[in-house]
Amino acid sequence: MSLNMFWFLPTHGDGRYLGSDEGARPVDHGYLQQVAQAAERQGFSGVLIPTGRSCEDAWLVAASLVPVTRHLKFLVALRPGVVSPTVAARQAATLDRLSGGRTLFNLVTGGDPEELAGDGVWLDHAARYEAADEFTHIWRRVLEGESVDYDGRHLQVKGARLLFPPLQQPRPPLWFGGSSAPAQALAAEQVDCYLTWGEPPEQVREKIAQVREQAAAHGRQVRFGIRLHVIVRETNDEAWQAAERLISRLDDDTIGRAQAAFARSDSVGQQRMAALHGGQRDRLEISPNLWAGVGLVRGGAGTALVGDGPTVAARIQEYADLGIDSFILSGYPHLEEAYRAGELLFPHLDIARPQADEAPQIQPFGETVANDFVPARASES
Repeated sequence: MSLNMFWFLPTHGDGRYLGSDEGARPVDHGYLQQVAQAAERQGFSGVLIPTGRSCEDAWLVAASLVPVTRHLKFLVALRPGVVSPTVAARQAATLDRLSGGRTLFNLVTGGDPEELAGDGVWLDHAARYEAADEFTHIWRRVLEGESVDYDGRHLQVKGARLLFPPLQQPRPPLWFGGSSAPAQALAAEQVDCYLTWGEPPEQVREKIAQVREQAAAHGRQVRFGIRLHVIVRETNDEAWQAAERLISRLDDDTIGRAQAAFARSDSVGQQRMAALHGGQRDRLEISPNLWAGVGLVRGGAGTALVGDGPTVAARIQEYADLGIDSFILSGYPHLEEAYRAGELLFPHLDIARPQADEAPQIQPFGETVANDFVPARASES
């Protein structure tokens, strides 16, 4: 099975050391363009664009990078509760059409109550997933060409539909990650690719089995992906030295503040990430070559595969053997590490390398009249 490899656009900042301004660099459009083009040059299928108040807007970043790339796909955050599902469907269809069918969407419900409150979302964990489930039902059906009436607990629409469909049919793929029971239930019923953060293989095996079983109960099959950092060097010793350098500017106060901030999250996935290391520097290799140092101060994905190319490739293959076909990787700084991954890691893996396709043909439409299309006029006899 050829593996789909994705890279990460660091719209929240980038540099050589975690938790420090030393070695930091400005993340402007020119830099993001460099990272995206490096990922495309090295053979990555696409890039994940993160979301949150610490990030540049994912949709605008994706739109700005479409003209400077040829076949790179953009995995863009979809935020239920922040935008209506019908508007989000129009945005998704537009981005898919204007990118030539290079979009994927990542459903993100959020987990930080303080950040959610800032966006006007006051629902608790359970209600947030109820609303996300309703949002996804509407979003999918509208994109698939239906005229949707929906009367739910959180969302109501009447006659919701698209005039301009997406290029990808029946719609662009939907990705999603979540470790709680409601998250897994949503994934099993509605999403195309279920994502996990980089937990040890046995924990990942358990999550895959749970989602796969629930999907089968709906008569569905779900693909699986994983989000990991990588620190790849020519030798294992060099890789471990690079891992230590990455956190060499961290002090205990910085780690403590970060862990306290993560503790307020109601995300089960974030809680599982924090439990892997407990904020302790002396217990960071949590599984062979799986290092949790990134999670000392970074929320979300907090683990990295560390080693030379053959070693990291072997660990990736262990996850692939569990049923994972998509890997979203990253490393600090993201420009240089994209090249290292492509040059040192990819030769040891079976990578699905995208090819630039001819521009898809888009059906012509005339001007709309009265907010709708004019029916084709019957030929006169």
